Amino acid sequence: MRVWIVFLLCLAGKALAAPAEEEPVVEDPAAEEPVMEEAVVIEEGDEVGVNPVQVETGEEEAFDEAIDVEEVITENPCLNHHCKKGKVCEVDDTNAPMCVCQDPTTCPAAVGEFEHVCGTDNKTYDSSCHFFATKCALEGTKKGHKLHLDYIGPCKYIAPCQENELKEFPLRMRDWLKNVLVTLYERDEDNNLLTEKQKLRVKKIYENEKRLQAGDHSLDLLALDFEKNYNMYIFPVHWQFGQLDQHPVDGYLTHTELAPLRAPLIPMEHCTTNFFEMCDADSDKYIALEEWAQCFGLKERECSEDLCYLQQNTLFHLNNNQKLYKAGNSHRYSYSNCTVRVTYVKNNNKKR
Repeated sequence: MRVWIVFLLCLAGKALAAPAEEEPVVEDPAAEEPVMEEAVVIEEGDEVGVNPVQVETGEEEAFDEAIDVEEVITENPCLNHHCKKGKVCEVDDTNAPMCVCQDPTTCPAAVGEFEHVCGTDNKTYDSSCHFFATKCALEGTKKGHKLHLDYIGPCKYIAPCQENELKEFPLRMRDWLKNVLVTLYERDEDNNLLTEKQKLRVKKIYENEKRLQAGDHSLDLLALDFEKNYNMYIFPVHWQFGQLDQHPVDGYLTHTELAPLRAPLIPMEHCTTNFFEMCDADSDKYIALEEWAQCFGLKERECSEDLCYLQQNTLFHLNNNQKLYKAGNSHRYSYSNCTVRVTYVKNNNKKR
């Protein structure tokens, strides 16, 4: 009897122990949740429950949007659209660039009186910006056609040029052009003021022991030096013509092309306007290379032989003032478009 009681107790113990051995095998979803949360939190800087891959994708999209915005800015049609002085670029309804007259009120205020300019209407403008904007607004009118930039500085009284003074003007001008080239040669350390061919020409002038040094010389001395050292003055005169003949390069100087030279000179040399009017021998409103050379006293043969204006296009001036171009094999010097400020000193010594 005692044996049976022990046997039944053993069976009951085995029945109670069996479920405890099988529990580790059963998968409990609730027990796995803390493990997932720990995996996300260990990444410093990430938000809890956010997939790091999704965050990275969002950054790429923002970067792509930034690139798109930048491309839109660089595609502005006006960025590479050039307008002449007095006009600004705007886009029309089709997003195409066009040049329209600038409003003078949008021009920057003049810093000082040195920025003022005088028009041929004897009116002082605050700056060249104000002048060209005003001229643009007058396009197509008789007044606008006659309006030009006369000289740099506020309008003032310009004394009449006497006949003897007009004859003296080329003497000082020739000497000044020669000294300008020599100054450029001396300062051209970076080879951006003169071309190599031009430097070779100026080098001969610079190293010539007979060269008249820059200074306050009498008109008699200037005339004598031109006679004795004539060849030193040929290239400077032709070089200046090439510097001005830029818009377009056609072998003729217009009033606009002359402006960079004449506008600063007029307040100091009251015969400047008369001189350039005299250069236009046929009164066609253009100064040809031959007319330019004759104004400075160069011999007629120098116009075809010397080299400031070599013919990439051979130009003929017809009787009816039309222009005919014939292709040539030679090439024109390429001139730098830099602006060089050289003081022009008027010599008041009179020829005796």
